[in-house]
Parts: sequence; C-alpha cells; structure tokens
Amino acid sequence: MTESVTVAELVKANRLDVYSGEENLDRQITTSDISRPGLELTGYFNYYPAKRVQLLGITETSFAKGMSHKKLLDVMRKMCQPETPAFVISTQLDPPEELKESAAEAGIPILGTKLTTSRVLSNMTNFLEGKLAERQSVHGVLVDIYGVGVMITGDSGVGKSETALELVKRGHRLIADDRVEVYQQDEQTLVGAAPAILSHLLEIRGIGIIDVMNLFGAGAVRSETDIDLIVHLELWKDDNHFDRLGNNDETQRFFDVVVPKISIPVKTGRNLAIIIEAAAMNFRARSMGYDATKVFDENLKRLIKQNGNKS
Repeated sequence: MTESVTVAELVKANRLDVYSGEENLDRQITTSDISRPGLELTGYFNYYPAKRVQLLGITETSFAKGMSHKKLLDVMRKMCQPETPAFVISTQLDPPEELKESAAEAGIPILGTKLTTSRVLSNMTNFLEGKLAERQSVHGVLVDIYGVGVMITGDSGVGKSETALELVKRGHRLIADDRVEVYQQDEQTLVGAAPAILSHLLEIRGIGIIDVMNLFGAGAVRSETDIDLIVHLELWKDDNHFDRLGNNDETQRFFDVVVPKISIPVKTGRNLAIIIEAAAMNFRARSMGYDATKVFDENLKRLIKQNGNKS
C-alpha cells in the first residue's frame, strides 16, 4: 500500500494548473478524502480535517467575497495548517487574495482547474483512492482480452507466461506477468496492475525476460485493468473433476469483491490461449445476458418433452 501521494502526482494525473507554490509540490497527501471547507469559512474549526486536500468551488468563493478582509485572512490562516497538502480552486475561479497570502506564508500550493467542483472532486477522489488503497500481491498473469480483465493463476511452471505471450500475439494486451498488484477501487471493482519493476515485462523460460511493448508495440500493453475473471490452470489428472457444462459458480474473494473463477486443465496438445480467449468471450456474453449453459438446458428439456410426447 502506498502511504502517500505527492501534490505533484495529483497535479499531473488530474491536469491541474498551479496558481502558486510550485516549489512546494512535494507535499504529501495521505488520505483520499477531499474537504470542502464551508463550515470553516464561518469560523467553525472544532473539527477541521487539515490533512485533506481543500477544494473551493463557487459556493465557497462566493461566501468568501462577503467576508471582511480581516476575518477572511484569519480564517484562511487557520486553514493553512502544516499538514494541509494543497488548495484546489474549481471552475477557473480566482482564489481569494487572503488565501494567496496565507498559503504563501505556510508554503502550501494553490491549484486550479476549469472543471466543475463535482467533476474535479470525483476525479481527484478516484485517483487518490487508487493510489492509497491497500494492495495485495498475487502470483499470476493479468491480460486484457476483448475488454475483459482476465487474471491467469496456477502453479509455477504450468504455462501462464507462455499463454500470455500467445494471447499478446493474438492481439490482446498484457498488464502484468508473475506478480499482480491487486486493489479494491470501490464496492464492486477490483483492479490489477504490474509492480513498477515488472511493467511491460514478460518472463519466458528458456528465453528470459522480454519487453512486450518494445517487441509488439504500445497497443500490446496496459498499465492496469479491472479484474473481471480468474482462470486457474491445473495440470491434468484423471481423478480431477472439471466443469463440463459451465454451471459451476466458483468464485474467489479479494478484499470485499467476489470475482468469478474457472479452472482449466492443462494437457499436452491443448491450446490454452484459445481456450482462455473463448472463456473471456463466454464471460462477456453472460454479462450481456446470454448464457449458453441455460440454452443447452432448455434444449435438453425440450428434447426430453418431445420424446415423452411421442411415447
């Protein structure tokens, strides 16, 4: 888990303008919560979340215009605490002069954007939640197949990386090989990314490490993707029972998110890349309301009924 994000990273990710304090963009942000300091402008500081990025929109700046210079300067100085990372002004509004003076005294950057308050609030929250979220490192490979994030797991040496290489050759995109950094974005979304040291790299036994982006182009990689499906590769054993009809609702939980999971037997002669590609397409079809297993069941029931009527 990343413990903090710099203001400079926030500026870059959200395309914010730096109004002042450019020399202080190394200040640390430790929480994804954003504060809109409305009560503070009235003088209420019994609870002031000073560690949060402070966002001022039309409401806050309009209220500030009606305050006297002395009172507003006093409020702004109280808002500029040592742990306050930055102020953000939305809708291309001009920051109050009292804020500029107080922020300069405290060494706090003032940032701006043309976006509305609601939009920039959402963008910054999503970015900070992703960066500051608790992470879990999973042994596996993550590939984007037709827009479906498929995490391939299995014992070491079962063929995960080789299968990922074949999928990349078939036009799909690699996110991570060997280690997948998994974090929960919201109540229903799980996201996977590669550790920085392994980004765009793929290890193939007998060849070594290859750079997928260098060999196949920028279109063959992604930095991160939602994890929609887990495909677990298992060595074929005669006494193992694998799902043949597609009605086995196996899942795996990460944090508070439950992800569908299927197990695929590995045997000489089986083209795993095509099988996993088909699994991703079948998952996508199910997500759109088409279930081949139900169609088979309905056809079977119809056939049994017809045969029963004949007798």
